[in-house]
Formats: sequence, C-alpha cells, structure tokens
Amino acid sequence: MTLSWRARRRWSLVLLLVWLPAYVVAAVTVMSWLGRPGPLVELLVYVLLGLLWALPFRAVFRGIGRAEEPPAGEDPAGQGRPAQPRRHPGRDS
Repeated sequence: MTLSWRARRRWSLVLLLVWLPAYVVAAVTVMSWLGRPGPLVELLVYVLLGLLWALPFRAVFRGIGRAEEPPAGEDPAGQGRPAQPRRHPGRDS
C-alpha cells in the first residue's frame, strides 16, 4: 500500500513529534545503564542510534520536502491548460 503525499506528510509530523522524543529518551536511558564508556565508543553509539531511528521510516520521509505534485495533465500553475513538457537548455534539441 502506497501512502499519498499528504498522508506521508502527516505521518512524518507524528513521527517527529511523538516517536523521535520517545526514542531520544530511550537512547539516553540505555546509555546511562551502560555507564560511561570511552569517548569514541560513546560517540559511535550515539551516531548509530541517531541514524537507526529513521531507517524504518525512510519511505514516509521520502519526498515530503517538495511541493505537492499536481494531478497528471494539469498545469502546475493551476491555469487549467494542459502542462507543457519542461525543456532543458542544452539537453533538448
């Protein structure tokens, strides 16, 4: 099942406002249980934990920073005319 752009945007907001703070608290709690390892080990653990939280949610975050794409065949400016293909100088003949 593929989520729409709007649904992905809403889920990303939930993940950032609810899941991420909970994950940070859990990560800091686990690090406090481990005691104080060497500075390089501690840095490595925090870097790995910092990347690990987002891996399961890659599909949710992909493309949400872009503007919503118009439906196929519509003018991106909303003028009601069919969209013209983009021409790239130097690449198109």
